Amino acid sequence: MSEDKREKGAGPARTSEDAANSECPGLTYADAGVDIEAGNKAVELFREEARSTYLPEVLGGLGGFAALFDASFEGYRHPVLVSSVDGVGTKVRLAQMMDVHDTVGIDLVAMLVDDIVCCGARPLFLLDYLCMGRLVPEKAAAIVRGIAAGCRRAGCSLVGGETAEHPGLLEPDEYDLAGCVVGVVEKERIIDGSSIRPSDVLVGLGSSGLHSNGYSLARKVFFELNQFNLDDHLRGLGRSLGEELLAPTEIYAPGVLKAMEKVDIKGIAHITGGGIIENLPRILPDDVDAVVDITSWPGRSIFQVIQSMGEIDQVEMFRTFNMGIGMILVVDREELRPTMEVFANNAYRPYFIGEILNGSGGIRLVC
Repeated sequence: MSEDKREKGAGPARTSEDAANSECPGLTYADAGVDIEAGNKAVELFREEARSTYLPEVLGGLGGFAALFDASFEGYRHPVLVSSVDGVGTKVRLAQMMDVHDTVGIDLVAMLVDDIVCCGARPLFLLDYLCMGRLVPEKAAAIVRGIAAGCRRAGCSLVGGETAEHPGLLEPDEYDLAGCVVGVVEKERIIDGSSIRPSDVLVGLGSSGLHSNGYSLARKVFFELNQFNLDDHLRGLGRSLGEELLAPTEIYAPGVLKAMEKVDIKGIAHITGGGIIENLPRILPDDVDAVVDITSWPGRSIFQVIQSMGEIDQVEMFRTFNMGIGMILVVDREELRPTMEVFANNAYRPYFIGEILNGSGGIRLVC
């Protein structure tokens, strides 16, 4: 986390001690709801977590006005930088309701690195933006701890960020979380879907749950229409409702990068907002269709519960949620087995879920 970027006042510093010793202390930033000292304490709590993610290419440390990363890219002939920006969405509301804050940072990293790995890019470094109604250093540190854990899992560095305190815009216990990531890929190895052909096959990677999408609909089903509590245990779920909804997003990037060393991956779709229906067609050429057998992987109970309790149409479910598949890869049929093996050997759950046929750039869901 970049120390200078943590919320601070403009102009010469004036401490609370200065104000206390003054006969006319005047109005302070703290009186307006912004606690500079809390921000400084938060940075100290962040520091070691951020350092634990540093790659050798990170230059300097916390405290400057910007983060530095050595872009020599040894081993690349024509390196191409790849970037993405995203947030966690309304899943942060669940974290606030449960008062559990050390997992949404993992969600943030997953949403970012798994977007850029769809191009074949290796994530290099990440910066976050944390906006809080009232800055509580320990809570902010828990959030950053999750981000650092996600970065270690993804193999990238947490090099900077901003923590802002916005009283009046957010309620004291509210916060929002977003970030951006930069990665690199050899130009000749960019994955863009252009080589996808009929007879190629689809490999789906199992999700850990809702990931970070569809939470507005899920909260409506559980807490408005049915008035459940977060500690309720629903039939079919092996843990409390709150624990199920807050399960961290799977991070696929390390597995994809290992698979790229073994097989030729022609296309990758990160199944986020819009589900399979909206995301898979984004990587397809105009002359093919993707045929997905929705019975080819075990459905997670959470989606069945949402669909049943909300009386939601199946197409709407597949347009809103990942439905148990967080990422889809397109490979040559002859490379199906080694693709499945490399993911299974790295603790992912791969499924053969469909194939590519002649078409018009669309998707067909079949049973």
